[in-house]
Amino acid sequence: MGRKMRISLVQMHVDAGSPEANFGRAAERMEQAAADKPDLIVLPEMWNTGYALEVIGTIADPAGERTKAFASDFSRRHGVNVIAGSIAERREDGVYNTIRIFGRDGEPAGEYDKIHLFRLMDEEKHLRPGQRIGLAEIDGVRAGVMICYDIRFPELARTLALAGARLLVVPAEWPHPRLEHWRTLLRARAIENQMYVAACNRVGSSNGTDFFGHSMIIDPWGEIVAEAGEEETILTAEIDLELVEDVRRRIPVFEDRRPALYKLDAGQPV
Repeated sequence: MGRKMRISLVQMHVDAGSPEANFGRAAERMEQAAADKPDLIVLPEMWNTGYALEVIGTIADPAGERTKAFASDFSRRHGVNVIAGSIAERREDGVYNTIRIFGRDGEPAGEYDKIHLFRLMDEEKHLRPGQRIGLAEIDGVRAGVMICYDIRFPELARTLALAGARLLVVPAEWPHPRLEHWRTLLRARAIENQMYVAACNRVGSSNGTDFFGHSMIIDPWGEIVAEAGEEETILTAEIDLELVEDVRRRIPVFEDRRPALYKLDAGQPV
């Protein structure tokens, strides 16, 4: 099944510790994105609170209720799919870094809790890790979701591809000075899994850390379809999912896999 999909990435500043300001900014930017009639709108990582981890337990969205109401209403009013970036979501057992996905009818279409917590920002001290991969159907297209640091784990992206993902969506708060890591890792995930990658990064500064944006949409050949700069913007591009099947036919990576050999035998030297 081949089809085209128009994707808008909301590259925005996030005020650490200020959910009210962030909900207002997200609403404004999403309205701007909706004017371009996309099929899918994506927000960046932790857009509701930023990395105010020292107070995250008090400002995280309880059970994600505010975010769910906000994104569901927006999806329904505009008839657009929404991946509501990721948010700090408080539950009984702690705070999670969570993606919420909504279909055009405003109904929940998927969710994902960040699996790999980033020690350089002390995530593991304040957040709970997810326990399941993230997959969703977006207009009949199977999409995988990952969050920021997750892109350093190629086995997760491969697992999503093997589960049928043709599109990988990555909300992020990826900072300076690791711009080339960001660009290289995203292109690698696209090339090795022969799927589209749409990555939405934030901009601005928080608590002494600068974020560079450079949200990107990359095709299954690893070619950059669209890339933003370092300012707030809406990055929109159309992808043709027929290209996924075309690339997989041309270079049959999945058919040529030999997973039985990818495990070391007991006692085998490394």
